Amino acid sequence: MRIVVALGGNALLKRGEPLTANVQRKNIQEAAIALAEIAGNHQLVLSHGNGPQVGLLALQAAAYHEVESYPLDVLGAQTEGMIGYMIEQELGNLLPFEVPFATILTMTEVDPDDPAFQNPTKFVGPIYDEYDAIKLTEAKGWTFKKDGEHWRRVVPSPKPKRLFEIRPIKWLLEKGTIVICAGGGGIPVVYKTKANRFLQGIEAVIDKDLASSMLAKELDADMFIMATDVDAIYLDWGTPHAQRISSITPQELSLIDFSDGSMGPKAEAACEFVKSTGKKAVIGALTQLQDLVTGKAGTVVENK
Repeated sequence: MRIVVALGGNALLKRGEPLTANVQRKNIQEAAIALAEIAGNHQLVLSHGNGPQVGLLALQAAAYHEVESYPLDVLGAQTEGMIGYMIEQELGNLLPFEVPFATILTMTEVDPDDPAFQNPTKFVGPIYDEYDAIKLTEAKGWTFKKDGEHWRRVVPSPKPKRLFEIRPIKWLLEKGTIVICAGGGGIPVVYKTKANRFLQGIEAVIDKDLASSMLAKELDADMFIMATDVDAIYLDWGTPHAQRISSITPQELSLIDFSDGSMGPKAEAACEFVKSTGKKAVIGALTQLQDLVTGKAGTVVENK
């Protein structure tokens, strides 16, 4: 089977862990073990989150005042290369030498008229006090919202429209390559003017799971897996009455309100893939990847 596996940012850099290269490499080594178990029998395409990594680069940039901070599209490209390099190396250490790998810096087109640009919601970068947040709003035009007791910058999270590198990704798959692409949802770009097709980056963050769902659809994948740090979708998560969902239809899943949890984008991405292809999407723990493929673990989203 051709399987698209979206590696959650928290699966590669767990909550509360220090943002060091060594910690990230250790987690990627663990992810590579799970991926290597299925790579021998299936064709793999990998995407990944990059939220913690982009946040770290933003923090580092904030500490250096001699140069203007790099924009989010450039930070996205940097993290795609960094994470892809580590995945290639660690997975390559486990698989036969002749297995080829490629990390593709992936640009994702978004609509400049997407409603998300009128209501930025995605937290990025460091925390500030109210005084500094006001000063940065005046100086840079940034938007800030309260995040607990502090203020953080928020940026739009528009829907993905197109993955520009889909053709070379397909060409690589035809040659048996394990492809790592669409990291962090891809590098957000827009056409400045449609008349002359002038492409440019934009300050936004694209949801990784929605972009990965599009990737899986475009590649005619047989299965779409979102591997994270929880073992399934739960009803009443975080309460004594939590109930694990082992199987659900996209119609049923779309009726569940995830507004207070992190499963909303994953549920939406799973529903889009299943509705458009009729194939299965699975959400579950990276450590159970083999069982996610066989349907023995996680939450399977499928038509019945």
